[in-house]
Amino acid sequence: MDCLKKVKEEIDRGWTGPNPECEYGPCHYAGQDCTYCFCPFHPCGDTELGEEITTSKGKYWSCLYCHLMHRTPVCRYIASRIEELRIEDPADSRLRGLLDEAKERFMVPGKAIMVVGATSDAGKSITAAAICRIISRKGFSVAPMKTQNMSLNSMITSDGSEVASIQIMQAKAARMRHPDHNINPILLKPMKGRNTQAIVNGKHFKDFDVNSYYEKFVPTAGTDAVRNAVRTQKMRYEYVVMEGAGSPAEINIYDKDIANMRAAEIADADCILVVNMQWGGGFAYALGTVELLSPEDRKRMKGIILNNMHGDPSSLNAGIRELESILGIPVLGVIPNIKMPMPKEDSMTMQNTAAPGVRIIVIKLPRMANFTDIDPLYHENVSVRYTADPNDLKDADIIIIPGTKDTMDALRWMRSCGMDKAITERKGTVPIVGLCGGYQLMCAALRDPDGIESDGVPEAEGLKLFDAVTEWKAGGGKRKKVKGALAANGGDIQGYELHAGTTVTHEEPLFILREGDVTVNEGSARIADKLFGTYVHGLFDEPAFRVHLLKMTGKFLPSKYSDVPYDRILDGTLDELADVFERSLNMKEFDRTLGVSK
Repeated sequence: MDCLKKVKEEIDRGWTGPNPECEYGPCHYAGQDCTYCFCPFHPCGDTELGEEITTSKGKYWSCLYCHLMHRTPVCRYIASRIEELRIEDPADSRLRGLLDEAKERFMVPGKAIMVVGATSDAGKSITAAAICRIISRKGFSVAPMKTQNMSLNSMITSDGSEVASIQIMQAKAARMRHPDHNINPILLKPMKGRNTQAIVNGKHFKDFDVNSYYEKFVPTAGTDAVRNAVRTQKMRYEYVVMEGAGSPAEINIYDKDIANMRAAEIADADCILVVNMQWGGGFAYALGTVELLSPEDRKRMKGIILNNMHGDPSSLNAGIRELESILGIPVLGVIPNIKMPMPKEDSMTMQNTAAPGVRIIVIKLPRMANFTDIDPLYHENVSVRYTADPNDLKDADIIIIPGTKDTMDALRWMRSCGMDKAITERKGTVPIVGLCGGYQLMCAALRDPDGIESDGVPEAEGLKLFDAVTEWKAGGGKRKKVKGALAANGGDIQGYELHAGTTVTHEEPLFILREGDVTVNEGSARIADKLFGTYVHGLFDEPAFRVHLLKMTGKFLPSKYSDVPYDRILDGTLDELADVFERSLNMKEFDRTLGVSK
């Protein structure tokens, strides 16, 4: 295609800049300049801007992560130079020099902002998400990043990388089209005992205990992963909003902590301290955190946000003035307690709700994983309760057995407390849904001849709810995004698979997945007994299965979200979140302090 001619035709028709009507847009991020969607430099061969990929149709130069040509100042410069040089031939050698000019002039590193917390659960994640959406709404390209996250909630990106679920939520807040492993270069997944699985750059790297992690991994491969991710994101995006982990003032690991101030140092980030006011002692938390930082790190602290305030924020005014006087750091605002369903990062903050409607009981398994699958249900007329008490299942309208990092250990726990019998006794009376590890638990047998999953237990009897067998073998399991349909009614579903072990079932499939031109049966469904099992995470995100399951209870009362995909629900929630922050913060001070302005 003659891209020069195509761009000229579009300009002659009277539009440049963002094109919200484009059926393919936004290709990269909301608010992008679309003047040069038909790039005159393609294929540029510049590995700082793109890469050669292999598709079913052969090799192709991908511009997936190139944002240079979608920034308005760049587009204006390129257009003026093409006109000035009278370049009309796409083979004109001067085009390459023009690209180099644009890179030198405009490809400067983006600005990094880090949100750190005075404590765990200070509200760092939602604050980072809100800031991402605020910056995106100003028309900038922005990406989130958490250099090191410890979580059993993870997702698969379009390039097959495994990252923490909360960073995917923040990427949606930033309105990123194609997030990859750089939004979470190190993901730590706790295992039984004292070991932790390290996912580095989206792939399994190695298992560590605490000492080997900090002594061997952090100074070498860990720091390298953080540096590379920071460098990449700052070259791709105008702003990178980083999130710390726990507290930045953990003095026992201060010099080894690549999740907070060492990451801020690598990124040259300005920092915002978030304090959870609900716990009391908020001013002491703020003061103590800053005082424990080194003098160099204190200089990075540009603002404080007092979060989760119940009551009149003006009651804090005297304390705010005193805190600002002592620290010399402005308080940017007071965020009220926000009553909206937002994804949570770990099991310590799981949401129980008591709304009238369908009663959903989620089994609180040991090392429960990917419970974010439940999030779309909070927008329906349901109550959700996580429980480890078998007696609670007697009142359930739906039972969900979620994923777990250790299926065999979860099975032993069920046997020990009677949860296995409590579940099987409800067979045929209420829908029972097994997700990933929960699906494996519903099988007739669990086999681990090579000891991959268990400690010397080659085979165990499952809950025997399905005529199916799960087996763990080296190289087994899957990690990929999937699309397909609900076998019962053809309704669309999409999500991702992320599991070890393979299940062979003789039941009817729950889903029919599409892999190119091929369809594949997935999961197990025994409709007569109201039993469902699947490896597809995100199965409730589309309305098809969500509504289908709720209708089976006979108590379904549609909400205003019942026919809405969860991505759209979440996008609206993120806008509401950003609205609250914009109303509550001194936005002039915010923009001035952090340099967020055109």
